[in-house]
Amino acid sequence: MNAPLRRVAISVLVLFTLLIVNINYIQVVRSEELREDGRNTRVLADEYSRERGAIIVDGEPIAMSTPTDDRLKYLRQYPQGGLYAAVTGFYSVIYGATGMERAENALLAGTDDRLFVRRLSDLFTGRDPSGGDVVLTLDPAVQEAAMAGLEGQVGAVVALDPATGAILGLASTPTFDPNLLSSHDPAGIRDAAAQLEAADPDPRGNQAIARRYAPGSIFKVVVSAAALEQGYTPETVVPAPQTLRLPGTSTDLENYNGSACSESGEQPLIDALTISCNTAFAQLGIDLGEDAVREMAEAFGMTGERFEVPLRVEGSTVGDIENDAALGISSIGQQDVQMTPMQAAMIAAAVANDGTLMKPYLVDQLLAPDLTVIDETGPEELSEPVSGAVADQLTEMMLSVVDNGSGRGARIPGVRIAGKTGTAENQGPDHNWFIGFTAGDEPRIAVAVFVRNGGGTGGDTSAPIARQVIQAYLDGQEGR
Repeated sequence: MNAPLRRVAISVLVLFTLLIVNINYIQVVRSEELREDGRNTRVLADEYSRERGAIIVDGEPIAMSTPTDDRLKYLRQYPQGGLYAAVTGFYSVIYGATGMERAENALLAGTDDRLFVRRLSDLFTGRDPSGGDVVLTLDPAVQEAAMAGLEGQVGAVVALDPATGAILGLASTPTFDPNLLSSHDPAGIRDAAAQLEAADPDPRGNQAIARRYAPGSIFKVVVSAAALEQGYTPETVVPAPQTLRLPGTSTDLENYNGSACSESGEQPLIDALTISCNTAFAQLGIDLGEDAVREMAEAFGMTGERFEVPLRVEGSTVGDIENDAALGISSIGQQDVQMTPMQAAMIAAAVANDGTLMKPYLVDQLLAPDLTVIDETGPEELSEPVSGAVADQLTEMMLSVVDNGSGRGARIPGVRIAGKTGTAENQGPDHNWFIGFTAGDEPRIAVAVFVRNGGGTGGDTSAPIARQVIQAYLDGQEGR
């Protein structure tokens, strides 16, 4: 063989080798990744040939598949439209799956390994294959009240069972109709997606778990916890000047609307939280030190790390603190402090649960197509940010916020509500927050309400929404 032919033969051999390596890489190494890619419409088309499992709340489907007469045998439908869109997401032949449709896709599609025996049985019996069902922890009354309260606003509500971590409500506005993205009309799907993308904000973005904001004064609960753990009591008198010169600067920090917190320039810690005194908490944070504030925030879950419920939740963080001036501003929930509404609800839930933080979860049970339970979520403890004694002191202080202070809008006659308001400055109108929980012998629920650029105060805007949500939950519990 002459030299040119030998070079051609070697080149062909190399090309064939590379081709074989590439084929094996795609079919073996990347097979699972490509199968799970939401853009893989071939997988979706195959999945449309069998009935997809339902997503269920309180015994009723909030996502279900119905037979059709077209090429795709089943149509994904969402009977309540946008009420649960922040949870279900959508299941689209064009854009793939989002939300719970994606998080539990293997079970819903019937490809989960735990359904192997069922699939084998289907093969031998000729029975049409189908997916399993996902039963959620949501309370319909809580979800409906949350969405009604947020109507016309950009915001979120998260409600938790403090004792277990079960998510009772997960609302995000503006919302969208997932039916429009899950039809079998490609042109209609693209038009609907274009309209959503042009909106500000895009309603497909989940304000409850995928966005984080300056928390404002609800962060004062964390600073209060750090102080109480270091030996302060609700009655400990702390400095509360009308203005506070931030260390190392010529900047004076003021209270809301430039008001004075007390005539004497000092007040008990419980009073400082009750009226949400900025200067008191800025100075308190500085006196405690960065380590104490940061460690307490991280104990409550503000580590900056994402986690799953199984929907992905963005990490909340205290951010960088360069000096005591930045520490003072951070201690009132500004500077670089960033929090999701889910994290805010977790803080309230930990205080309500005697200082123990439970892991939030959204899935109660996973069911096989024959409705047998193949998995069930049990409560899981994440951390113990504060002792039971400190949790009791925090509860006392947060009860005072609702009974006597900025949280009056959350009051419910005959019900003890502990809470904290927050009004966070940003480039636009202020963000409005409220976190709270039922105290005493009432059925337990912890709630966080966030309104983006509400422009008012957390007490005026968010606390009344929390009241509606808590009342709806209590009314529902009485009927059971």
